[in-house]
Amino acid sequence: MLAAGGFGYWAGQHTTSTTASDEDAFGNYLAANPDALQPAISKYMQAHPEALTDMISSLLKKESGSAQAQPSLSPAVAIAQNEQALLHSPHQVTLGDPEGQITLVEFFDYNCGYCKRALPDMLGLLKTDPNLRIVLKEYPILGPDSLAASRVAIAVRMQDKDGKLYLAFHRQLLEGHGPADGERAKVVAKGLGLDMTRLEADLSSAEVTATLDESSQLAQALNIGGTPSYVLGSDVLSGAVGIEALKERIALLR
Repeated sequence: MLAAGGFGYWAGQHTTSTTASDEDAFGNYLAANPDALQPAISKYMQAHPEALTDMISSLLKKESGSAQAQPSLSPAVAIAQNEQALLHSPHQVTLGDPEGQITLVEFFDYNCGYCKRALPDMLGLLKTDPNLRIVLKEYPILGPDSLAASRVAIAVRMQDKDGKLYLAFHRQLLEGHGPADGERAKVVAKGLGLDMTRLEADLSSAEVTATLDESSQLAQALNIGGTPSYVLGSDVLSGAVGIEALKERIALLR
């Protein structure tokens, strides 16, 4: 429970059933103190960024359900129609076996709590399945900080031929504590020895914009509304499903 500012006070005063007068009093308090909840909400979101992911995903689903549009394609059809951009784009990061017959595609956001939890799953597959091809897609949906961090990540990829520096950057940003933003991403990049003059120039390049636009268009085509999301074969898997579930799907495809 959030317990700071005005909210903590009111929660402490009303431990029994809520009445209409209680609700009125709480509403009046918030009207007179509109910023009372902000510190508590901010603290909670920093500690649980996955809550923001859930809210955004719910909003996207609600908007999708209310929109008067043609029914979305099935995952299999959408994946087939976007196979080239999904699996073989010049904008993506490819890890593992570049000739692997099975490809796991992951859409992620550096501020997604579930993506942080899912990182060991991807690393575990990379280590234990030498024939697996892994594709990473930047999908910064959690606000300006996520977008800024992803722009730096793409600029890192532009200096990295084999993916090793990018993977090190990716790990440090996801494994670190606190929110990821552009400045923190630059600190990580500098620590890995990247050419920071080139990186700063690349941040405003057409390549960065094209990479982000492509990921967004793919996510829309595949009806991906949250992170992490995976594409395996003809299926889209939503959420941090865990390494065992991923292994099972990979085994079925083989």
